[in-house]
Amino acid sequence: MGSQRLAGKIALVTGSAQGIGRAIVTRLADEGAAVAIADIQTEAAERTAADLRALGAKAIAVKLDVTKFDDAEAAAARVERELGPIDILVNNAGWDKLEPFIESMPETWDKIIDINYRGTLNCCRAIAPRMKARGSGKIVSISSDAGRVGSTGEAVYAGCKAAIIGFSKTLARELARYQINVNVVCPGPTDTALLRDAMAGREGVLESMARGIPFRRLGKPEDLAGAVAFFASADADYATGQVLSISGGLTMAG
Repeated sequence: MGSQRLAGKIALVTGSAQGIGRAIVTRLADEGAAVAIADIQTEAAERTAADLRALGAKAIAVKLDVTKFDDAEAAAARVERELGPIDILVNNAGWDKLEPFIESMPETWDKIIDINYRGTLNCCRAIAPRMKARGSGKIVSISSDAGRVGSTGEAVYAGCKAAIIGFSKTLARELARYQINVNVVCPGPTDTALLRDAMAGREGVLESMARGIPFRRLGKPEDLAGAVAFFASADADYATGQVLSISGGLTMAG
């Protein structure tokens, strides 16, 4: 097990059945948190929860469609019934479709906006009032370097991720008086099944992307997990409204 700096804490991580979310929830559990794997993919979430329990962690799977506010409310209530008050919310659920904006259609925009941006709003609105009532909490939202610097073929996605940054900075100001920290982690290109699927048939592009990164490799889900664990811990008690890029040095602008 890890440092146990999250011992006694309860975390809900959206979209955590696989990929970056699974790495995050695994790291939080390793550091002592009881975790809720909140995902629309219920079977995969159950497998992740079972894997974590096998390692000695306290973990449950919770069905959550982040695009529905009622789902977010119900998931929060269930986690509090089964595990206790939520100390840590990680907004990780996301989805994208790579295509030039002038070839995209409104139904695709709606899906990207609903999952990436509205999903974050729904979960924050469902859980932040509970944190306010207790006078403590950590909210960490996964944005993207696409939201900081733009990314070809990801116009609407980049817009949503930029919106998460602006929303989080404002929420950080509003909630600081209640001792709630709100911070953002921005991954660069990360080697996940989602990225591999999106780039199917264009593996040469992935190799080119890796060459453009100072560390000469794509990110790994585990590279993001440590940054989230930091923001979720007491080590970050005086950090709020911050945006941390984990991109292997690909982007270095402030």
